[in-house]
Amino acid sequence: MAQENIAVTNFREYLRIKTVHPEPDYENAIVWLKKQAIDLGLEFHIVEFPKPNEFAVWLTWQGKDVTLKSVLLNSHIDVVPVDATKWTYDPFGAEKDANGNIFARGSQDMKCVGVQYLEAIRNLKARGVVPLRTVHVSFVPDEEVGGYKGMACFVKSPEFASLNVGFALDEGIASPDESFHVFYGERAIWQFRMTAKGKTGHASILHEDTAAEKIHKIINKLLGLREVEKARLKSNPNFDLGDVTSVNMTMLSGGLQPNVVPPELSVVFDMRITPHWKLDDMKKMLDDLCIEAGPEVSYDYIQHSNIIAQTALNDSNVWWTTFKSVTDSLKMQLNSSIFPASTDIMFIREIPAFGFSPMNNTPVLLHDHDEFLNETVFLRGVEIYEAILDKIVNVTKSDSTP
Repeated sequence: MAQENIAVTNFREYLRIKTVHPEPDYENAIVWLKKQAIDLGLEFHIVEFPKPNEFAVWLTWQGKDVTLKSVLLNSHIDVVPVDATKWTYDPFGAEKDANGNIFARGSQDMKCVGVQYLEAIRNLKARGVVPLRTVHVSFVPDEEVGGYKGMACFVKSPEFASLNVGFALDEGIASPDESFHVFYGERAIWQFRMTAKGKTGHASILHEDTAAEKIHKIINKLLGLREVEKARLKSNPNFDLGDVTSVNMTMLSGGLQPNVVPPELSVVFDMRITPHWKLDDMKKMLDDLCIEAGPEVSYDYIQHSNIIAQTALNDSNVWWTTFKSVTDSLKMQLNSSIFPASTDIMFIREIPAFGFSPMNNTPVLLHDHDEFLNETVFLRGVEIYEAILDKIVNVTKSDSTP
């Protein structure tokens, strides 16, 4: 029987570490990452922040010219929960079937990418490559629940500032056909709770100024916007989901008992705002809606991103022209678009950055049952990252902002 490729073995080891919410095993993940750093001859760094499970790990491959801005390769350690009864294999067993499919939570989202970064560096080092620019491979927690204990803390720290990052890569998504997705922006995530207070009393009376009437107006307004955006998406064949704003009502709460008019009701909405829109206009819409719905109506944010910057895909951006030259040489078909959800890269969007997971001919199974990645696809991804890094890390000072 042929010996398994070391990259695949490492991938399966990493998948077996149960970094699953709500109690992710970050301790053993950090131990594993430290072992990888030693094995690859990379510098290991960790910074811990005040609250539990607030930290960032990064492995550094030192470049020849430390005055140049560095390259950041980011991935998140955590994975979403599973219903093990719906899986063919143990979701943390990293079982490989006869077709080479590796089943595990995180196989697509996104432990594959973290390992592919490291294995690409292994291959480059084996070839004797020494990068012109320093490379930092970061591993952060909490992305699946907002990123506020990981990347959000990290980017505000002096440790991150010292990395002097000029370009970053983070996760993308699988493609079921021959093409590959590359994302140059994200939609801003706004999750908010709108609360209405009003007249309470016996439910047999037609009270004026009730919370329900106000909530009704709010729901109608926002679901009306949802219908407009659905129609825009359907009417334009050139639009992807990232080109419109999604609006979904996700929670409705309040009330005391069936025969009491509630003194307060609340509704939660999840909006993903396309970068084609102005966030100030969205803020005004919510403020105006509070007034339109009636007195004692307010809202508060659950998650709120104000970053909608996009990375240029033209000749003015040397990171793009370099990235594209490599994918062209590999005869890869790229689909460039705005990521429909949000990733940790939203916290560093002011820096040129792409979301990219080299997984084609693969069903999209992130957060799904029986999530898997084929061994051959995984190893091809390592080769793709190796080719990209070989060029990206050697972009010269004259080609980019130092």
